[in-house]
Amino acid sequence: MAFPDFFAEVPALRLHDGLAQLLGASDDGVVEYHYADAVRLAGHSCPTVAGGWLSARAALRHLYGDDMPERGDIRVYLNDAENAGVTGVIGQVLTLVTGAAAGNGFHGLGGRHVRSHLLQYAQGDVAGVRFTRNDNDESVEVEIDTAPVPGDPMLRPLMQLAMAGQADAAQRREFGRLWQDRVRRMLIDHADDPAVVKIRALA
Repeated sequence: MAFPDFFAEVPALRLHDGLAQLLGASDDGVVEYHYADAVRLAGHSCPTVAGGWLSARAALRHLYGDDMPERGDIRVYLNDAENAGVTGVIGQVLTLVTGAAAGNGFHGLGGRHVRSHLLQYAQGDVAGVRFTRNDNDESVEVEIDTAPVPGDPMLRPLMQLAMAGQADAAQRREFGRLWQDRVRRMLIDHADDPAVVKIRALA
């Protein structure tokens, strides 16, 4: 699979994973994730997948600063139910990066490295996504607003043609190019834009 070139420009996320180190998947426990990994998981690249990635990136930077984040030691809370809108897609991206899993996650070894129930849906009081460190209970909420990164005006008519099976090859390619250009602008041009990535520390 040939990904768009800009995927390689998105900064990778490096975390330490004690379980990966214990079980020999990584000698030093360091695991590096790339945006392409999130795309492989979701099966597509869109503003939702990009937003989940940016949420995780912002939260890890806020909660850990210059220290390496500890994968599997973070609780994640989402406001809506798993099957509401795109919430489940966001949850999958966050599980990939943070290790926090819903009830179907790893149950641990001897009470350590538990991943199940670290990700919880339908909280009802969360703005965006809430991330909490297990070791010190420090929390941050990250909310993604895609409005400052609008799609090209031609996206809608091209999508309508494509969905109706009426787009020719050139129109399908142009639709895909314009779609990914919006994702690129989110991940590259607006990754640190406070109007797009809204961060709120919780006491």
